[in-house]
Amino acid sequence: MRYYADVTMTTRWLTEEEQRTWRLFLQACQSVFAATDAQLARDSGLPHGYYEILVHLSEAPNRALRMTQLARASTYSKSRLSHAVARLEERGWVQRRDCETDRRGQIAQLTGEGFAALAAAAPGHVDQVRRSLMDVLTPDQVEQLGEISAAIIAAAACPAEECHEADNF
Repeated sequence: MRYYADVTMTTRWLTEEEQRTWRLFLQACQSVFAATDAQLARDSGLPHGYYEILVHLSEAPNRALRMTQLARASTYSKSRLSHAVARLEERGWVQRRDCETDRRGQIAQLTGEGFAALAAAAPGHVDQVRRSLMDVLTPDQVEQLGEISAAIIAAAACPAEECHEADNF
């Protein structure tokens, strides 16, 4: 995309190399997500988001998390998470209960049946993640991807006016 020279703004437009990198990044993310989503749907009948919820619960103490903690850990908003947990409850994979220390809070807990469903889905999912991402990178690239991902996450969590002081020159 070309921008007219007479447009004067404070926008820091992307260079051609930055634009190329941005578009490659988007395509790479979309291809990995599409492949993992398709594999989970085909082999386990699970949307990736449901799988993610089951994983977070399986890793938590007593396989249980407050709904607010689960929302922060997952890619779901609170309302979408509530809907997803309701669907997982219908399958018997998660149970929701009131929080004993906070009457307003709820706890989502992975059931034995839910853990079994996750255990059945995990090998195929891991194989797909390896095929789509890990096995196409060198060990150094995997390390770099981890560092890059951490930097992106940190930047997204920080308000723009606090994080981009270097931009104010």
